[in-house]
Amino acid sequence: QLTPSSFLRIGQLSNVDLNEDIHELETEVPRQRPNEIPHNEKLLSLKYESLDYDNSENQLFLEEERRINHAAFRTVEIKRWVICAMIGILTGLVACFIDIVVENLAGLKYRVVKDNIDKFTAKGGLSFSLLLWATLNASVVMVGSLIVAFIEPVAAGSGIPQIKCYLNGVKIPHVVRLKTLVIKVCGVILSVVGGLAVGKEGPMIHSGSVIAAGISQGRSTSLKRDFKIFEYFRRDTEKRDFVSAGAAAGVSAAFGAPVGGVLFSLEEGASFWNQFLTWRIFFASMISTFTLNSVLSVYHGNAWDLSSPGLINFGRFDSEKMGYTIQEIPIFIFMGVVGGILGALFNALNYWLTMFRIRYIHRPCLQVVEAMLVAAVTATVGFVMIYCSRDCQPIQGSSVAYPLQLFCADGEYNSMATAFFNTPEKSVVNLFHDPPGSYNPMTLGMFTLMYFFLACWTYGLTVSAGVFIPSLLIGAAWGRLFGISLSYLTKGSIWADPGKYALMGAAAQLGGIVRMTLSLTVIMMEATGNVTYGFPIMLVLMTAKIVGDYFVEGLYDMHIQLQSVPFLHWEAPVTSHSLTAREVMSTPVTCLRRIERVGTVVDILSDTSSNHNGFPVVESNPDTTQVAGLRGLILRSQLIVLLKHKVFVERANLNVVQRRLKLKDFRDAYPRFPPIQSIHVSQDERECMIDLSEFMNPSPYTVPQEASLPRVFKLFRALGLRHLVVVDNRNEVVGMVTRKDLARYRLGKEGLEELSLAQT
Repeated sequence: QLTPSSFLRIGQLSNVDLNEDIHELETEVPRQRPNEIPHNEKLLSLKYESLDYDNSENQLFLEEERRINHAAFRTVEIKRWVICAMIGILTGLVACFIDIVVENLAGLKYRVVKDNIDKFTAKGGLSFSLLLWATLNASVVMVGSLIVAFIEPVAAGSGIPQIKCYLNGVKIPHVVRLKTLVIKVCGVILSVVGGLAVGKEGPMIHSGSVIAAGISQGRSTSLKRDFKIFEYFRRDTEKRDFVSAGAAAGVSAAFGAPVGGVLFSLEEGASFWNQFLTWRIFFASMISTFTLNSVLSVYHGNAWDLSSPGLINFGRFDSEKMGYTIQEIPIFIFMGVVGGILGALFNALNYWLTMFRIRYIHRPCLQVVEAMLVAAVTATVGFVMIYCSRDCQPIQGSSVAYPLQLFCADGEYNSMATAFFNTPEKSVVNLFHDPPGSYNPMTLGMFTLMYFFLACWTYGLTVSAGVFIPSLLIGAAWGRLFGISLSYLTKGSIWADPGKYALMGAAAQLGGIVRMTLSLTVIMMEATGNVTYGFPIMLVLMTAKIVGDYFVEGLYDMHIQLQSVPFLHWEAPVTSHSLTAREVMSTPVTCLRRIERVGTVVDILSDTSSNHNGFPVVESNPDTTQVAGLRGLILRSQLIVLLKHKVFVERANLNVVQRRLKLKDFRDAYPRFPPIQSIHVSQDERECMIDLSEFMNPSPYTVPQEASLPRVFKLFRALGLRHLVVVDNRNEVVGMVTRKDLARYRLGKEGLEELSLAQT
C-alpha cells in the first residue's frame, strides 16, 4: 500500500504539497518509504490539477470590464509590451550569467587537470590524474545534484516537458517559482562544469518561462513580496501567454535564433495561439538575443562588434566552399533515416532506464549517488579513451583550447582530447569546422559509441540539464565519420566536405530524439547563419521524424507520458467516435444550490475523498423534489475566498458587511488559495446562508449527453476549459467532464485503450 506522499520522480515532476503556507498546521507523520515503487505507464495520475484558462464571467468580472474605458485598455496593452521587453532583457542576462560562469569554472578545471596530466606523463603515474579528474567531476556534480534533489526536484532535467504541460493547461507544482529558477541556473552551471554529457540550452527555456511568470504577476510568492504592479494579469489566461513568450526568449538566447524561438513556442509549447501573441513573442525573443549579444560582446572586449548572438554559436558556414549538389540529396535523406533509427534507440533505452529509476531510485540520497556515479564514469571513460587513442595531429594551425600532448610527439596533440576534454558546445563547433583530416575515423567511431550511451544515461538524472547539445554532438560525430568515409569512396572529391555532413548528422540525431521539425530547421539555419542548407536540413529532419515515429514517440512526449500527466493532444484519438459524453463523464456530480448553507459548503470542500474543484450551481427550489436546472458554475478557489471574507446573507441583512467583495480580492489570493482547513468557521456561522449568484459563472459551457467524444474533446481543448458540464434535455446536470476523463483515452498499439486513474 502506497501513501500518495511517497514521491514519484522521473525527469522530475514530483508530488509536492501545494499548500506550503500551512505546513505548520500539519504534524509530520514519519513515512516509511518502500524499496520498490510499482509503476505502470498505463496510468493517469490524479495529483495534477488543471489551470483555469477560461475566465469566469461572473457579475464582478463583467462590472469591472464595463468600467474600463478605451484608454485604460490601451495602457494594459502597453503594459503587455513592457513585460515582454523585461522578459527578454532578464532572460538574456540569465543566459549571460550562465555562460560566463561556466566558461570560467570549466576553464579552471581543464587547466588544473591538463597541468596535472602533463606533469605525470613525464614521470609516470597517470592514475593520479584520472583520480583528480573523476573526483573534481563527481564533487561538482554532487553539489548540483544535492540542491536539485533536496531543495527543488522540479528543476531536474531540461524542464521542456514541464513547460509543455503547463502551457497545455496542467498545473505542475512549483514549476514557475523563483526558487526553481535559482536552483535551475545553479544546477545547470554545476552539471556542465562537472563534465556530464549535458548542454545548457534546454534549461534556458524553463528559466525564461519562470522569469516570464514572475514578472507578469508583479510579485513573488517565494520572497513574500508584492510589488502592486501588473495586477490585471493575475489569472491563468494572461500568465500562460507570458510563459510562452518566456519559453521563446529562452530558445532565442540559447541558440541566437529569435524566429526559431517563436516557432519553438508555437510547435512544442503553446496549446493556444493568436496573432497578437506572435508579434509580442517575437519582440521578446529579439530583445533577449540582443541583450545576450551586447553583454557578451562587452565581456569579450569588443563592445561594438555584436558577434555572439547565442549561447552556442555554430560558427559561419561559407556558401562558396560548402554548397551542395543535387546528387547529395539522397545521401542526406539516408542520413535522416539513420538519425531516426538512432534517435528511436536512444528514446527506447532512456524509457527503460527511466522506468527503472522510478521504481528503485526514488530516494533523494540514491539520486545524488547515481549522479556522482555518472560523473565519475564520464570522466573515466573520457580519460581511458584519450589514453588509448593514438590519433595525433600537429598543433600549429589548429584552434584547440586545451591541447593534451600525452604520448604524442612534441608539437602534436591528441585529437580524442578535443572531443572529450572540452565543454560539449566547443566540441560541436570543432566537429563542424575543423579542416578535413583532423580526426581519425576510429576516434570518431569510438567517441560516438561511448557518448551515445553516456548521454542516454545522463538524461533523467536528478540534475538540471538539457539534451540538445549532447544529441548535436553525437550526430556531428557520426555525420563527420560519414563524410570521411564518403570522401574515401569518392577518392577525395570536392563535395564530400566532412563539416557539411557533421551539420546534417547533428540535425538528424536531434530530430530523431526530440522530433521537432519546423522550429529545429529554422534554429539550425539561424545558428549557422546560412540559408543555403534550409532545404537539406528540412529533408533530414522530416525523414528522421517519420522514421523515428514509426518506432517510438519523441523524448519529451515520452517523459510526459511516464509522468502520468493528463496531457491533451491537438485531436481526440482517431477511432473514438463511438464514445459519447455519457460514457466519458464523471458521475455523480456534487452540486450546490444558488443560496446554500455555509455548513454544507464547508463539508463539501473539506471532503478529501472527492476533492472537486468546480461545482455546478442549481436553482434552489425547496418545495419541488426534482433536481432543478443548471444556473452556473463556481470554483473551489472562489468559494474559499467567500468563506474567508465571510460573505453571508445574514451579515448583509444586519448591515455588518463594510464593503462588497471586489475582483481584486480574488486576484490577491491567486495563485495559492488557502486550503479549506486553514479557514475557521464557527458553529453559528455554519447555520448562515451564502448567496452564490454574483460570484458564480452564469454561463458555463455545457454539452448534451449524446455528444460524441471528438466533439466534446474539441470544445474542451480549443477553449482550454477545466470543467465541462453535461446536461440532459431538461437542462439538469447529469455529469461533468474534466481533463482526466478525456486524457484517459489514448491510441495504443491495438487501437483505443483506456488508462486507469491512480492517486499517486
